[in-house]
Amino acid sequence: MATAVTEDVVDYDEALERYDPVMGLEVHVELNTATKMFCGCATEFGAEPNSQVCPVCLGLPGALPVVNAKAVESAIRIGLALSCQIAPWCRFARKNYFYPDMPKNFQTSQYDEPIAFEGHLDVEVPAAIGDGTEIFRVEIERAHMEEDTGKSLHVGGATGRIHGAEYSLVDYNRAGIPLIEIVTKPLTGAGKRAPEVAKAYVAALRDLLRALGVSDVKMEQGSLRCDANVSLRPRAAAGSEQETVPLGTRTETKNVNSLRSVERAVRYEISRQAAVLDRGDRVTQETRHWHEDTGVTTSGREKSDAEDYRYFPEPDLVPVAPTPETVERLRATLPEPPSQRRRRLQQDWGYSDLEMRDVMNAGAVELIEETVAAGATPAAARKWWTGELARRANAEGRAVEDFGVTPAHIAELDGLVRSGRLNDSMARQVLDGVVAGEGGPTEVADARGLELVQDDGALEAAVDKVIAANADVAQKVRDGKVQAAGALIGQVMKELRGQADAGRARELILAKLG
Repeated sequence: MATAVTEDVVDYDEALERYDPVMGLEVHVELNTATKMFCGCATEFGAEPNSQVCPVCLGLPGALPVVNAKAVESAIRIGLALSCQIAPWCRFARKNYFYPDMPKNFQTSQYDEPIAFEGHLDVEVPAAIGDGTEIFRVEIERAHMEEDTGKSLHVGGATGRIHGAEYSLVDYNRAGIPLIEIVTKPLTGAGKRAPEVAKAYVAALRDLLRALGVSDVKMEQGSLRCDANVSLRPRAAAGSEQETVPLGTRTETKNVNSLRSVERAVRYEISRQAAVLDRGDRVTQETRHWHEDTGVTTSGREKSDAEDYRYFPEPDLVPVAPTPETVERLRATLPEPPSQRRRRLQQDWGYSDLEMRDVMNAGAVELIEETVAAGATPAAARKWWTGELARRANAEGRAVEDFGVTPAHIAELDGLVRSGRLNDSMARQVLDGVVAGEGGPTEVADARGLELVQDDGALEAAVDKVIAANADVAQKVRDGKVQAAGALIGQVMKELRGQADAGRARELILAKLG
């Protein structure tokens, strides 16, 4: 049974005392086009293995590719949204390497002539002090078009990787799906917050791509993947500029597929590389694999340089030359930037910075927007999505939208509370029923017989009974200890099986006890 080799690490805070981290992030985005980049094969996720292939994406002799125009438009829109310059003329190239999931033995990509270059993305991170946010500008070097590879499945063994596997299978359905690779310039100056900035950048990029509508950005399905390059350089001597210190040797942790893992992988590599440097060794330039279960990276293969891929222009494809009119037409389709939209929504909803941060951390901005549009108050929408449902999601390791609860359900539930039919406790029971698939909120409330007691006579009878049974507590209330009424209210709620209006019960208790 293959096991991951445990490597020495240095305490993270200690590592940052001696070394300055530098990052480079490469994000691969699968576009949501109906067909592949260079052929007419479908791109549906989860289809029967090798059922969405043809001579072009399998690289069979004599097959000729044709560029997907929609993918080119998506690439231009992504570049514009990242404030990039759009190349008036660019070409595809062949990136030559052998790997079983590359049926052509080369990847059609772009090398020295990307379609978009020299951009940036401003990333919000929580302020180091206080509840506000800070802006970290991530410089974008390039965004280029390419095709995805197939997918290898290694059967047997303990790690799911080729080492220790009994045999391997290859599914070429993914081979040829349009990809945009977005490459940052070296990220410096983040210091101790480097892992946090990496996570925030990928999150901001995911939000932007989702707003553009060019990808479903489902990291768990691989439609958005991050390669995290990390290197360390010594802290500059007193009086010297840190930027004058040469960059260290980098490693590239491949295909990290969750925001949490991006942060953890960068943090781990900083601690691991610090240990390597502390013992006088050199960091190996290599690709590394991230292990979600153990929280470590392990060595993959020595990292190839560009010349190792023997790039040359793709002879079977014409250059891509978008006209200025085309670029401006696509620029006009760009949506409101997600950061501006969040600020506008925060103001509309009346949320504090901390409340909005909770909403963003729960990934619930769109859900709350739809819930408010369906008729809920902003406060109620936030309460249910970032409170009750987020708690369940965290406990079960799921996303809040995975419970089958819709914005319309939450708006209906809020309506039942505001109309006086349900209190919060009863509303949570109703939500349990919705999650269990018993129907919508009103349907669940009807089936479970959940409704506040509206009859003052029944409520007054319960109050009288509770006061009589708790004479000592009632006397405390008469003596002016109004807070003691809470115990009586609890007893009234119990008497009426949680279906009393607590506010009305309090009024009656205080009135009867003077």
